[in-house]
Amino acid sequence: MKYISTRGRSPALNFEDVLLTGLASDGGLYVPDSLPYFSADQIRSWRTLTYAELAGEILYPFVEGTFSREELDAILVDTYRVFRHGAVAPLTQVDRNQWVLELFHGPTLAFKDFALQLLGRLLDEVLKRRDEKIMIMGATSGDTGSAAIEGCKRCSNIDIFILHPHQRVSDVQRKQMTTVVGDSIHNLAVKGNFDDCQALVKATFNNRSGLPQDRGMVAVNSINWARIMAQIVYYFYSAVALGAPDRAVSFSVPTGNFGDIFAGYLAKKMGLPIETLVIATNKNDVLHRMMASGVYTKSTLEASLSPSMDITVSSNFERLLFDVYGRNGDAIFQLFDTFNTTSVELSTPAMAQIRDLFKSSRVDDAQTCQEIQRLWSDCAYLADPHTAIGTAAAREHASSSTPMVTLATAHAAKFPAAIEQAGIGVEPPLPEHLADLFDRPERFDVIENDLEQVQAYMSANLVA
Repeated sequence: MKYISTRGRSPALNFEDVLLTGLASDGGLYVPDSLPYFSADQIRSWRTLTYAELAGEILYPFVEGTFSREELDAILVDTYRVFRHGAVAPLTQVDRNQWVLELFHGPTLAFKDFALQLLGRLLDEVLKRRDEKIMIMGATSGDTGSAAIEGCKRCSNIDIFILHPHQRVSDVQRKQMTTVVGDSIHNLAVKGNFDDCQALVKATFNNRSGLPQDRGMVAVNSINWARIMAQIVYYFYSAVALGAPDRAVSFSVPTGNFGDIFAGYLAKKMGLPIETLVIATNKNDVLHRMMASGVYTKSTLEASLSPSMDITVSSNFERLLFDVYGRNGDAIFQLFDTFNTTSVELSTPAMAQIRDLFKSSRVDDAQTCQEIQRLWSDCAYLADPHTAIGTAAAREHASSSTPMVTLATAHAAKFPAAIEQAGIGVEPPLPEHLADLFDRPERFDVIENDLEQVQAYMSANLVA
């Protein structure tokens, strides 16, 4: 399988090179030149598989040529044995035909563990083969940073630099990043918001003039294809558990950067019978507004009770646009060249396809608290604010005949302030392995929102 840029001006790469690249040289994002397709009989045969076994079936076509099936299977078993629940991604019923897919049983209590635990192991293996050292760079609105550090901390050939918005992540999220011990782990608190952090990462991949040129650089944000690839698996896993392929399933996905729900879109293209994909947004509702107006526009970011979704530029939306514009790289290049300075109106055919594929909802902070209250009152289910946004959107778009699965993207203990504001009188405890989190010493540096300063910091702190 080859991977091509959404902007059509970078060379096609194999999986190993895409893994070590992240952003394409033309500013685009890599996508497969084709997708595997699984028949109903194949999907039906997977009903007895463990999570790691199912991941092998789905992911091998994407990595063939870089890893043998035996190598991939061993990596997947090692990846998912660190999850605290035997099912890895268990389903919990919260209403008639309404389910929550719990994606927070990994080491850092967020869905990012599914991809980043795998990414760290894939990188470790490839770097050992190539005898190379790299820099990892990522921006986080809260969860990606800790998951990336946890997934990559054992890699001996890596320096990892994570940028988070200063004072704009929860205390638990920050401490999960800044208390991990390691000379090659570097946390930068940027004076700005997540969009500023993401822009610094993209700018660094486009212009590395302030960094050592003999050191490769890899992205851990969902601009890295391996992140998206890994997330496809849990759509199949949950749908099969609920009767697919003999019945369709719908999904509600709390999303800001469009990566998680794009994985669901890919699962549908790969043969999974998905009826509806719901884009669930908070008050930073760039995607919901796009669905209504057909205009993709930037807006001022507002801090919310669901900080992992406080994003106004959804990077992975470009991957969907590439498809609905007929995989025309020139069209996407022009579209985002315009988007750099102003809003863009999407074509009528493109919007028709998007609206056929997706529904959307906007859930503000007050509604989020109401939904946390409702879930606790109705079924004693304690949801974090992002999951509550998903379940509220799910109820809006529910069908009486089709199971609706909300992706529970984080553990409630990561957001105690939001749970307290919901007023349910419950304080969610941290799991045992994080019980002493607030007693651990932190290490991070506050830095200006300035590309030159960020690159100078990275150059000065390389260890690997």
